[in-house]
Amino acid sequence: MTSLLDQLKAYTTVVADTGDFRQLAQFTPQDATTNPSLILKAVQKPEYAPLLTDTVAAHAGAALADVVDHVLVQFGLEILKVVPGRVSTEVDARLSFDLPATLARARHLMALYEAAGVKRERVLIKIAATWEGIQAARVLEQEGIHCNLTLLFSFAQAQACGDAGVQLISPFVGRIYDWYKKSSGLQWDEVAQSGLNDPGVKSVARIYAYYKQHGIPTEVMGASFRNIGQILALAGCDLLTISPDLLAQLQSADGTVHPVVRHLTPVTSVLPTPQPLSEAQFRFALNEDAMATDKLAEGIRSFAVDSGKLDALIQAQQ
Repeated sequence: MTSLLDQLKAYTTVVADTGDFRQLAQFTPQDATTNPSLILKAVQKPEYAPLLTDTVAAHAGAALADVVDHVLVQFGLEILKVVPGRVSTEVDARLSFDLPATLARARHLMALYEAAGVKRERVLIKIAATWEGIQAARVLEQEGIHCNLTLLFSFAQAQACGDAGVQLISPFVGRIYDWYKKSSGLQWDEVAQSGLNDPGVKSVARIYAYYKQHGIPTEVMGASFRNIGQILALAGCDLLTISPDLLAQLQSADGTVHPVVRHLTPVTSVLPTPQPLSEAQFRFALNEDAMATDKLAEGIRSFAVDSGKLDALIQAQQ
């Protein structure tokens, strides 16, 4: 049997979206992504308790932020033992509107990886796609520190990331779907809004087409999926980061019955490069997109809460 997962890998680089590195090998992903919520979930599992305890003990007396970064990087180092490609490690979401602090934290994370013998090309620093986060990524990319801009919901965010020369973006599919489903209420038609018509899928497809048409090298990695239908509708996207539960569904599904069809393909013609967005244009365009404004703010708040919980777990062991 050829699984849907195997077929998907023929068109798209599959990335595992988890901090649970013990789950990774069975799906043989190329890369892996983490975020504060995933790391918080992992460190509360008994099998990861020694990693947390040992890392905190090894850096006794250090500032809390420094210890947190060591914990994040330790998970990243374990993940890199399993995946052949890259790991994404996220800057504290509470710094999403602080450009200098984001730069400092990103450089610190990369310095920790390099001190452990990991080359820069194997690490992506995840940063929320606020204006400040995108401008921080612009600087970091020029320093050879590659970035993954996350919590991306709007075309304006994607355009600004392309302008900044960001290595990779993670447009969120499931959270866009969630917003439109909730806002539609009883008018929502699940069948009509599925597959290629899913609002989250359509958002990623538009961004992908824009980058390819304009020769923008930024990689597009669809993220935040609710079902395998959303994943399969984006077959051909540069990368897709998928939770272990959905990876398992794809792996167990027989691809000979309904084979994977490639829906996204790069175009051969290249249009002139558009004018970069100014800060004012970016902020206005984001403000005009109610869904993106709501979900960006909500995502930052959620990650900030989980970062605070991770802080508390580490403080309890100091």
